[in-house]
Amino acid sequence: MNILTETDRLIITEMTMDMATEVHENSLDEDTRRFVPDEVFETLKDAEETLDFLISQYGSAEGPLVYALITKDGYRNIGYVQLVPIGEGKWEIGYHVAKAFTGKGYATEAVKGFLPEITKRVGITEVYGIRLLENAASGRVLDKCDFQAFFTGTGAYHDGVYEISKSVWKKQK
Repeated sequence: MNILTETDRLIITEMTMDMATEVHENSLDEDTRRFVPDEVFETLKDAEETLDFLISQYGSAEGPLVYALITKDGYRNIGYVQLVPIGEGKWEIGYHVAKAFTGKGYATEAVKGFLPEITKRVGITEVYGIRLLENAASGRVLDKCDFQAFFTGTGAYHDGVYEISKSVWKKQK
């Protein structure tokens, strides 16, 4: 396992091909379908193809840089945290915790542990958070992780135009 960092309850590590089944299964819940439909893997083959690409990005400055969230108390893959380029040298945070593990603070813990390590590795000092306005849980995670909102309104999100919120996290000096 190529570990990026650890938190109290999580190991944040590079994805491996043996995670394909869990990645596939974790992607199928209603929240993923609703909020990030491009991250739903309908088949195991879809998950394997995506994992193959994601694994090829480690060590690259291009991204996306996607890391698995593994619980320390049973070594289960419960989701991911990622840093994705959004153009003009800017990067966006992304995260997903499988439905069975939501509401337990894992996403907040993952983002708080991930940001200092990944920003140091990539050499950046700020990260954007962009979410559908209706995704209140994601908003709570961003708030708890010290992201500051700077836009709420109609804007581009994935494949369309929706009510969104944009925020930014800045590395403390």
